[in-house]
Amino acid sequence: MPAMALRGMVLFPGNIMHFDVGRDQSIRAVESALESGSNLFVVAQRDVRVDDPTPDDLYEYGTVARVKQLLKMPDDGVKVLARGLYRARAVELQAGGEMLQATVERSDLPQPRRITPTLIANVRAAKQLFEEYVGAGNKGTPKEVLLGVLGEQDPGRLVEQICQSANLPYESKQEILEQRTVSRQVEKLVIALEREINVLLIEKDIYDKVRVQLDQNQREYVLREQMHIISEELGEDGDDGELEELQKKIQALELPQETREHFEKNLNRLAKMPQGSQEGSVIQTYLETCLELPWNTYSKVSANLQTASKILERDHYGLKKVKERILEFIAVSKLTPKNSGQILCLVGPPGVGKTSIVKSIAESMGRKYVRISLGGVRDESEIRGHRKTYIGSMPGRIIKAMAQAKTQNPLILLDEVDKLGNDYKGDPSSALLEVLDKEQNQAFRDHYIEVPYDLSDVLFITSANDAAAIPAPLYDRMEVIELGSYTDVEKYNIAKRHLIPKQMKAHGLEAGQLKISRDAVFELIDGYTREAGVRSLEREIAGLCRKAAKEVVAGEKGLSVTKANLSRLIGHRRFDREDASLENKVGTVTGLAWTSVGGTTLPMEAVVLEGSGKIEITGSLGDVMQESAKIAVSYVRSIADLYDIPHNFYKNRDIHIHAPQGAIPKDGPSAGVTMVTALVSALTERPVRGEVAMTGEIDLHGNVLPIGGLKEKSMAAYKNGCTTVLIPKRNLPDLEEVDQEVKDHLHFVPVETISQVLETALVKPAAQPPEEVEELPSAPPRKKAGPARPRDTHIQQ
Repeated sequence: MPAMALRGMVLFPGNIMHFDVGRDQSIRAVESALESGSNLFVVAQRDVRVDDPTPDDLYEYGTVARVKQLLKMPDDGVKVLARGLYRARAVELQAGGEMLQATVERSDLPQPRRITPTLIANVRAAKQLFEEYVGAGNKGTPKEVLLGVLGEQDPGRLVEQICQSANLPYESKQEILEQRTVSRQVEKLVIALEREINVLLIEKDIYDKVRVQLDQNQREYVLREQMHIISEELGEDGDDGELEELQKKIQALELPQETREHFEKNLNRLAKMPQGSQEGSVIQTYLETCLELPWNTYSKVSANLQTASKILERDHYGLKKVKERILEFIAVSKLTPKNSGQILCLVGPPGVGKTSIVKSIAESMGRKYVRISLGGVRDESEIRGHRKTYIGSMPGRIIKAMAQAKTQNPLILLDEVDKLGNDYKGDPSSALLEVLDKEQNQAFRDHYIEVPYDLSDVLFITSANDAAAIPAPLYDRMEVIELGSYTDVEKYNIAKRHLIPKQMKAHGLEAGQLKISRDAVFELIDGYTREAGVRSLEREIAGLCRKAAKEVVAGEKGLSVTKANLSRLIGHRRFDREDASLENKVGTVTGLAWTSVGGTTLPMEAVVLEGSGKIEITGSLGDVMQESAKIAVSYVRSIADLYDIPHNFYKNRDIHIHAPQGAIPKDGPSAGVTMVTALVSALTERPVRGEVAMTGEIDLHGNVLPIGGLKEKSMAAYKNGCTTVLIPKRNLPDLEEVDQEVKDHLHFVPVETISQVLETALVKPAAQPPEEVEELPSAPPRKKAGPARPRDTHIQQ
C-alpha cells in the first residue's frame, strides 16, 4: 500500500488527525490512496530534519489509516484528514519510485486476559496525571475531552485518547505505540505524562522569574520616561506638542473644578506613560473626545414670534393648532430662558411633517439642529455610552450629538421614541429619564466621559407615531402635541406650495417645464395614494418630474399633466372609489377604526343561516373584538321582542360575523355598536343606511361608551364619502379637535344607547306610514375637494 512519513507526529489507531503534506512523494501517496480507495501506511521518521527519508530513517511500527479528506492549498501543499485503523509493522519499504510504498503486517495488541491490580493502578495514575497535565499547562483542553478521558474504562482506548490530546514528544508516543501489550503501553504513558508535567512546572517557574525581571525593566523604563518629560518641561529637551496642546485646551475652557481636576489627573497619568503604550492611547483618545465637547460655547438664541410665525407658515400648510402651541412654547422660552416645562412630543402618523416642524422650530429660535434616531435602539449604552476601559468604547448618542452641535444649547430631536426596545443589555428608555428631566440633566453622567455634563440648556423635542407605545415614565415627562391626518384640500395645497417646487428643483426642472393641473393633483391624492401624510404623494410627484425630465432631454418643451393623461403617464388608478359601499345593505355596517398611521373605515358584516345556534367570528379579530361580538349577540337576545326577532334565533340559526380583509389583524372595543347594528339588520332583514358610519363601545345594558381617536376616525368617514357619523355622546368635547373641513361635510349624531343607533342607522320598514318616518338631519353638500376614498388595507388595527 502507499506509505507516508510523518515529521514529529504519531497517529494511533482509532484517532483522527489533521496534518499538512508538502513533500511530493507524500502528496502522491495520499492522492493514490484516496483515488484508489486503498489504505495508507503512516509511519513516523526518526529525525525530523531529514527531507528525503530512506527506509532506514523510519520506525518499524506505524498505523494503517484511511484518508477521509484532501484539501489542496495555494502553496502547492495539501491538508489531509486521516483516521487510524489498526497498528501495523513494516515488512518491506520501497522508496525508489514516485512514492513510498510499504508491505505491512497487521499487528493488533492482544487484549489482557485479566485486569491485574498493576494495570488498574496504572490506569488510575494515567487519568490523574492527565488531569494534572491539563491544569499545569493545557487549560485550553476542551472539558468534553477531559471528561471523556476520565470516564474511559478500556485501557487501550484510554492510551489512544490521551496520546491524541496530550502534547507529548513524538519519541514518547512512538515508544508507546511499539509496546506489545496494553499493560506496557499504559506504563509507558504514565512515565511520559509524569516527565511532561515536570517539564511544564519547570517552564512555569522560569516564566515567573522572567516576568519579575521584565517588571523591573519596565519600572526602570518608566523612570527614564519621567526623567525625559521633566527635561522637556525644563526646556532641556524637545517639547511634546500633543501634551502641551491638551494642557492649553484644559486651561482655556471654563470647566467646573471637579471636571478640571479629573482631566488634569488623566493628563498627568498620560505624561508618565511610555510612548506607544496601549493605556496611554486610551487616555489620550479620552481627553481629546472630552475636550471637543462644547463646555462653555453657546449659540445666540432668538425668540421673535413674528419671525417664528413666518418660518412656520413658509414651511408648513395648515396645522393651526400645532403652530399656535409652538408659538406659545417659544414665547415662554423667551420669558424664562431656563425653561423647566415639559418636553414637547409630536405624535402623529408617518409623513405628516413632524421632523420638518422641528427643523422649523430650530431655525426660528436660532438653535443648532441635531437629530437622534432611536428606532430599534435596544442597548442602554447607546444612550449612556461605554466605559473607556473597554476596547472600542465611545460616548453615548446624547454626548455625540452635543459634540456634533458644537454648542451647549442646541435643539435635539429624539426621533421615533416609541420604537425603543429593551433586552439583556438594559433599557434605553430608562436611561432617557435622566436626559429628559430638567431637575436631573444638569449633571448628566455619561459612562465614557465620567464627569457631570450640563444638558439643562438643551431643548429636547421627541416624536412618535403611537403615543401608547411610549413607556409610561418617559411619557410622563413629555407634553404631547397631536398631528392628525391631512384632508385632501390640505394635501393639495401642500403639493402645490411645497412638494411640486421641491421635486422640480431636485430634478433640475425650470418653471414651465412641468405643469400639473388641479384635477390631476386631486386624482393623484384620491386614486394613487392612500395615507395620512404626504410621502407617497411626493413619490408620485417625483415620478412625474422624471417623466418631464425625459421629455426635456428629448428636445420637448416640457410636460403638461392633466387628469385625462395621468393614467397614461403613471399607470391606472391603484385605489378605486367604493361608491357601492354607500348603498343600503342588509347586515353590512360601516364602522370606524383608529390605527397608528391614521383612521380607517372598518366594515362589519353579519349573516344569519339555518343551523343549530353556532356563532362564527372571522376576520383576524383580536380578543377584545371577539368579546365585543359575544356582548352584541347577548344584547340582541335581550331586545328580540322590540324588533320582532324570533326568541329562539340563537338555537336554530347560525350567526356569522365577519370583518373583511382578514389578513389584517384587528382589535379594540369600539366596534361594539357596529356589530349590534349588523346583527339586528341581518335578523330583521332591514337594510343599514350606506351613508352612515359609526363607532362606539357597548355594554350588556345597551349603553354606548366613549372611544378614542375621534379625530382620525371622522377623517376616515369623510374620505370614504359618508355624510352621517354616530358617535358616543360623551365624546362631544372631542369634536373641538376635528378639522373644520371635516365638520363642514359630516353630520355628527351623539348617541347614548344602542336603540338610538338602530333608530338612526336602520332603514324604516316600507309598511310604516311616511309621516312617521324620522328623517336624518340634512347634511351640507359634499365638496368635490374631498372625494370618497376606500379604507386603508395596509394598516393593522
